[in-house]
Amino acid sequence: MKLHIFNPEHDVALAADMRTFTAPHAARELRADLGFLPALWASDGDLVLVDDVCTAVEAVRHLKQYAHEVVFVSDADLAKVPIDFSSLTVEPWGWDSALKYRLLCINETFDNVVPSDDELNRIRGLSNRLFAAHKVLPLLVSLSERFLGESLYFEDNAELLSTILMGKEKSFVLKAPWSSSGRGLRYVNNDFTNHVKGWCANIIQRQGGIMIEPQYRKIKDFGMEFFVHNDAHIEYLGLSVFSTVHGAYNANVIATEEIKREMLSRFVPVEFLDLIKTHVISILTPLFKDAYTGPFGIDMMIVSVNNQPDLYIHPCVELNLRHTMGHVALALSTLQSSDPKRLMAIEYLDKYHLKVSLAGDDLAIPYQL
Repeated sequence: MKLHIFNPEHDVALAADMRTFTAPHAARELRADLGFLPALWASDGDLVLVDDVCTAVEAVRHLKQYAHEVVFVSDADLAKVPIDFSSLTVEPWGWDSALKYRLLCINETFDNVVPSDDELNRIRGLSNRLFAAHKVLPLLVSLSERFLGESLYFEDNAELLSTILMGKEKSFVLKAPWSSSGRGLRYVNNDFTNHVKGWCANIIQRQGGIMIEPQYRKIKDFGMEFFVHNDAHIEYLGLSVFSTVHGAYNANVIATEEIKREMLSRFVPVEFLDLIKTHVISILTPLFKDAYTGPFGIDMMIVSVNNQPDLYIHPCVELNLRHTMGHVALALSTLQSSDPKRLMAIEYLDKYHLKVSLAGDDLAIPYQL
């Protein structure tokens, strides 16, 4: 049996690296409103930890056709109900020190099934953008002349960073080593303002450095989703075709693998996708051995360079050692090839909602997801 946990504050918790951590308000709302999400990929009979059981039961009712027969439990339930830890595993959205401490505060016998502090430190290190930039991206870029991407780690003072960037007459994106969707990014277009300089100084002080990457003319967002098993075997789960706005998640296509491959083939040869998939597995298998088990996803993008007729692939924009919205979309993808494409989005009205709707044929057009 598994205990599933949706902790969307995970990326911010990694950055803070504190046991006692107060998640941002938006993350707390996401957890409260969408805590039922693991019911989409859990097995029948699994447990799903939620803030409020009644709210979760009502929320999942609208997605009953996709959900499994899980048991929703609260912190209070786990504190008083006897748990057989010999047969229980915990699968959160992502592992971090704050989540471990939360579980231990609920029930100290969770100590038998949560990662050790050393394991959590390894996960945090692998989640640093510096790891993907140095260990994954260069190897993938070297596979083809149609692959590109570079990332520089800067750990000096923000004043020097301003001098360096403003002297190159190019556009850059600055990234915090640990950050959540779209929140740890700043774009520099020959305008290194005092506000951006102050943000950089703060990130360098708190996280030790900052990533500097070129801005590209993005045509299409996509990604690949994987799962690392206990025997270190990396399983490929499928493509994620999605959209972002200034780096923040917007929506995902729900379709068969065949349809998603066809969508991307309008921009680049599908052989490139297979090449990337194969080498992601070969590169990360030895690096994750005895260091990480669980889900991960790699965000990628198709870009245009200097108006050349051929488009290029950035094969590793970001590596996420956790569940992603791509995993959620795959859990909803029970389509046959003849079924229409659908669109999954997170909407905020009075609260956060997971919306699944029919999608038109314009999904291949940039930014029209």
